[in-house]
Amino acid sequence: MEKKRVYFDNAATSPLDKEVIEAMLPMMQEYYGNPSSTHADGRKVRAAIEDARKKVASMMHVTPGEIFFTSGGTEADNMAIRCSVEDLGIKHAITSPIEHHAVLHTLEELAHKRKIKLSLVKLQPNGHIDYNHLEELLQNNERSLVSLMHANNEVGNLLDMDRVGAMCEKYHALFHSDTVQTVAHYPMDLKKSKVHFIACAAHKFNGPKGIGFVYISSDVKIHPFITGGSQERNMRGGTENVYGIVGLAKALEIAYRDLENEQQKILGLKNYMAQELSKAIAGVKFNGDCMGNALYTVLNVSFPPASFNEMLLFKLDIAGISCSGGSACSSGSSVGSHVLGALGVEQGRANVRFSFGKQNTREEVDYVVAALKELYTAAQPS
Repeated sequence: MEKKRVYFDNAATSPLDKEVIEAMLPMMQEYYGNPSSTHADGRKVRAAIEDARKKVASMMHVTPGEIFFTSGGTEADNMAIRCSVEDLGIKHAITSPIEHHAVLHTLEELAHKRKIKLSLVKLQPNGHIDYNHLEELLQNNERSLVSLMHANNEVGNLLDMDRVGAMCEKYHALFHSDTVQTVAHYPMDLKKSKVHFIACAAHKFNGPKGIGFVYISSDVKIHPFITGGSQERNMRGGTENVYGIVGLAKALEIAYRDLENEQQKILGLKNYMAQELSKAIAGVKFNGDCMGNALYTVLNVSFPPASFNEMLLFKLDIAGISCSGGSACSSGSSVGSHVLGALGVEQGRANVRFSFGKQNTREEVDYVVAALKELYTAAQPS
């Protein structure tokens, strides 16, 4: 089989769109003023930032004053969670055992240092949260912060944000959702969802790395997260990442412009890979509810036991295939995926996350399936 390079790790990061590069270049080459300066050069750059903010707010169905640019999803999650506890008097937080570490580690630290009570909502066997248990936790505790991700970054399970938002409204709870995997992949009407905070990272939808935003509902009043300057309406000190902000807005615009076509194409690739892997390798399973109520960009595959399973990602990389074992944020760690652990995934199997983008093709799926079939066929006793 002729070796090629195939990238199926778009949930970790995605390639920068050419239209995004074109939108960013003038901000690098021509518009170099500091946006906080009052002279003409500064005003031009300030106008570009505020134009980007308006575009983002429009696509999220919120006001520009509710969008704050950050360095990415992790900072956005931290800003929402820490400010809820420190500024809004939250003493009880509810999350799930399969959240991204930007949420879990932050809440665990606050539970230790700030002595807040931390509750974990139960999971159903397929990895979806137990909504009845969530309501019990809301009923039986003082005012809570609920932090639940819209789509799990490893297995793709989707949360019913409208249902959780309505539940939070009923019990006067704050609702934060890590939407890093879903902004630009699904239409967002944040007012309808009754969510107080969401997080976004541009590099998950063909935008630049190092830029994201946090949505903070106008109903919530918090203090600055980073002090030292009046940027982001006094909420986040430091000169803005102008190139990134312009790139984020352009990437979001492109994503929503092409959303319907790209959703169908990418879902088709995911379903095709699942079908072909099931035919090619006996004993293949799929983790979570990834073939049901799940993100159309993620397929988490559980391969049967084999002597080389611990080296599977390395073997795929040698074959020119980029993918992840669980979450990319913990790659290189000797500790297994906390998500798959919480779901009780069978030991001795190799678990691989394939995540798809608009640049991927059926031919690439065929290449990956053929490489895996060759590996597992060779491992079978003759």
